[in-house]
This record gives sequence, structure tokens and C-alpha cells, in this order.
Amino acid sequence: MSCIEKSGRTGIIALFLISALWGWAQTSSTTGAAPAYAEQRMERKLEEMRNDPLALHAFLLRIPKGADLHMHLSGAVYAESFIRAAAEDNLCVDPVSNSFVKPVSMSEGIPPQPVCGEGKVAATLVFKNQHLYDALVDSFSMRGFVPSTGISGHNHFFDTFGKFSGTSPTHLGEWVDEVVTRAAAQNEQYLEIMITPASSRVWNISKDVPWNDDLKQLRDELLAHGLRDDIRMARASLDSMETSRRQMEHCGEAGATPACKVQIRYICQVSRGSAKELVFAQALLWFELASADPRFVGLNFVQPEDGYTSMADYELHMRMVGFLHGLYPAVHISLHAGELAPGLVPPGGLCCHIRQAVEVAHAERIGHGVDVMYEDRSYELLKEMAKRHVLVEINLTSNDVILGIAGREHPLQTYRRYGVPVALSTDDEGVSRIDLTHEYLRAVQTYGLTYKDLKQMVRASMEHSFLPGASLWFEKDVFTKPAAPCAKDMPGVERSSPACETFLQSSEKARQEWELERRFRVFEAGN
Repeated sequence: MSCIEKSGRTGIIALFLISALWGWAQTSSTTGAAPAYAEQRMERKLEEMRNDPLALHAFLLRIPKGADLHMHLSGAVYAESFIRAAAEDNLCVDPVSNSFVKPVSMSEGIPPQPVCGEGKVAATLVFKNQHLYDALVDSFSMRGFVPSTGISGHNHFFDTFGKFSGTSPTHLGEWVDEVVTRAAAQNEQYLEIMITPASSRVWNISKDVPWNDDLKQLRDELLAHGLRDDIRMARASLDSMETSRRQMEHCGEAGATPACKVQIRYICQVSRGSAKELVFAQALLWFELASADPRFVGLNFVQPEDGYTSMADYELHMRMVGFLHGLYPAVHISLHAGELAPGLVPPGGLCCHIRQAVEVAHAERIGHGVDVMYEDRSYELLKEMAKRHVLVEINLTSNDVILGIAGREHPLQTYRRYGVPVALSTDDEGVSRIDLTHEYLRAVQTYGLTYKDLKQMVRASMEHSFLPGASLWFEKDVFTKPAAPCAKDMPGVERSSPACETFLQSSEKARQEWELERRFRVFEAGN
């Protein structure tokens, strides 16, 4: 055979192979036949970056992150935003405590200016005083904080909330926009934000209705006194907040920002440091609210878990939630439990908060869970949590700056070894001066997590969201086989089968999980 003939045959074979590969690629993009090496390639890239934190951060910034399930709105806003709002609201600043205070009065000028009183400064003047500006940022956050005698990270962290409070509720839409804009920039798609809904009567009603150990009778009395009347105010406040957010992001318009695509639900906060009458009244109101408005998907107890009332009434609080859960089974429960460390409370105080949250209050998710190995029969508890699929919302930076728990002292890897589902979250990203990407970076660098590990956590965040509807996945926390209607489909492809499409339209959770798989496909194809 001549060289020319050989060359011609080789060319034909090459063209055939190219054509076949092109056809396979086209089929892959439409049917979703994702090659196994896509994940393997991501594993190799992550390994190459382990010793290059800047490159690793850039990689993790783009990775799909699913949901942030543990976020307090007030703590998620950065200090700079609060200072700007205080100036707009004509508040004053106390330079000694570095906190906002209300003006004594307003001047009669046009426009009127705040009269701040002796030693106080108008917030509008802070921008001309860099030293005071910096002091406020440090006071409102953990920036530059160094523990000193009598001032621990725990105390400084929780004290910030009282210092930046006092701004007008009209800024709530701005705060939500700030949070979702940051989330969109990090490839997050869903947030469950903890807020304390607006109410006007719950405090007075709880004072008028005496405590009764019979929780059924106590509930009847509270409702008879008009507790449900606060639902209207809470819903109206949320309407205003969401309208403001959508306007700022131009949602539904040609210039809509990426933040519009971030879906939100709200978790109602109960102040656990209050008198037991108010705690129960708040919890009851939020169960009623979540039953009336699907935007509110559940409740959580907040304020320091180590506080006197929090510790003394903890078992009672869990009984309250368990009782109400029996009456409102559709309302979801996520509880701060185990946000404790040795020395913060006496050894006996570490015995059983997580267990009571799981067994008595029927919590579906646990926030923090740091003291799990100090609980009674800790290994049995871990196995029970795995069996019940109780997810732990992991807040690495928060646990470090508040409790001093980090590295090998943190139970993240213990939870994972025992099959307890976990997901990374931010807690109070404004106070901690972080974002969710920071938490992913910290997890990878501290615990050597692989791409597969991260993908499992991300999927778990959507699987354990409180969105309505059935899961995309056939088996809880096993992300390898879709549910029966989508069994013949590759999750995340552009076009699904008719049966699968019908199923997705029936479940908001499944649709968001499908969207997550689509984002993984895009990410893995483009890196």
C-alpha cells in the first residue's frame, strides 16, 4: 500500500472518530450521560490547589453550594451597612460603648438634624471620623478582636447585637438584598433566614395570661386572648420586606440581578432567654404563623444556650416544642442545641441538650451540636441521629470565635464517621466577617475534605431544606438514584421525561435539587 493510500485511510478513520466523539458529546449534553471522569477531574484540581489557598478560594467560590440553612438576618448584615442605615435614620453614636443610641430630640432646621446630647455624636458625622468608624466596625463584629480579661469571644460576639440595634425596620428589605446578593455571587441558590417576625401583642398577652403547667390549657388561653391577631402584622411586614428586596434587585424586569434567582424561606426565632410565659407564647404564635403562611417554614430557639434561663428552662422549652409539634406536625423544627463547650457551663450542663432536642422536641435539624461527645451515651446518640437523618448545621468560624472550638476539637468528622448528615452554614456572617465560601475553604484546609465530600454536604443542604414536596432522591441522604418518576433521567439535564417533569412540577424541593444538579454539571464542565 502506498504512503498516499495509508494517509488517506488514516484521515478517514480520524474523521470517523471525530464524528463519533462529536455525536457522543451532543448526546451527552442532551441526555445527561455525564462521564465519570468529570468528578475525578474536579478531585484532581482540588488536590492541586490544597497548598495554594488563593487558587483554592477561587475554585470554591464558584462551586455550587446549594443552601445556607443556618443564618440569622441581623447577624448576617455587615457593620458598614448598619452605620449607613443609622445615619439615614438620624441615630446617634455613643463613642464610649461604640453603640447606637436614639437622639434626645430633632432640631427644627430643614432638614432636621439629631440632637444627640452630651458626649454623643450624630451617626452622620461618623463618616468624617475614621477612628470612630473603625471602632464601630470592630464593636459590631469580630474584626480584630483579641480576648482580654473579662471580655471573651463569646461575650463580644453576643454583645454586638445590642450595639447595632435601633435602625428602622424599613431597612429589612435592604438587609435581605445584601444577603442574597452575596449568596448569588457564591453560587448559592436557597437560604433559610432566621428572623423575629413583627408582632405587637404577644408580649402583653403573655403577661396577662398566667403560667399553666397544662400546656393545652395555656395554649387555649393565649389564643382566646387574641394571640392570632399578630399573624396579620407579621405577614404584612414580610410583604413589605420582600417587595423592597424585589424592587432593589429589579426582579421581573429586563435588568434583574442574579440575586432574584436566590430562593428564600424564613425560620421564626423564639427568644429562649425570656420568661417561660413569653417563650411559650412566642413559640405558639410562630407555629400558628408558619401554618398560615408558607414563607415561614419553621422555628428555632435563639440567644446564648449557656444563659441562666436557657439552661434552667431547657427541658421545659423542649417539652413546649414537642407539645406544639404534635398539634402542628407540618411546621418544621431546627434547634440550636449543643452550642456549648467544657468550662462554659458545669460538666452536668453538657449532658443532654442535643438528645432532648432530637427525642423530646422532634428536631429535624440541629444547629452547632458542638458538645455531642460530652453528652450522655454519645455514641448511641450519634447512631440515633444517623438513623433519624437529623442534619447538623455546621458553623466552623462561629464555633471557633464564640466557643474556642476548632480543628480536631470540633466534631464535624465525628458526625461524618457515624453517618450523620451535615451541611456547612454561616450563622452570623456579618458579625464573623465571613461568607459561605470562607467556611468551605476552612473545611477543606482543616479536615482535608475531598470534592466528593463537599458535593455530599451540598446535596445534603438541599435534601434537608424545609422546602415543600418530595425529594428528588429515591433514598434519604443517598444521592445516587433518583426517585421513581425520574429513574430513567439524568438529574440536572435540560430536558427531562414527561413523568419526571410532572414530578418536578409537584415538588419545590425536587425542583431545587434538580437545579443543583444542573449547576454541578455546568461547574464540572467549565473547570
